[in-house]
Amino acid sequence: MAKVCEICGKKPMFGASVSHAHNVTKRRFNPNLHNVRVKMDGRVKKIRVCSSCLKAGKVTKAA
Repeated sequence: MAKVCEICGKKPMFGASVSHAHNVTKRRFNPNLHNVRVKMDGRVKKIRVCSSCLKAGKVTKAA
């Protein structure tokens, strides 16, 4: 499954790990995703949401 927020579309970013000896290797910065039960269009649905969308109140959690 792709590591993508279903609300804002946030995806992994790519960069480099740099050691003390300056050895550079590729790495991936994944978004902080949570599986959340959400009310959408009057239905309860499980979606993957990043923590910044949860904090901003872009989704309403189902009880």
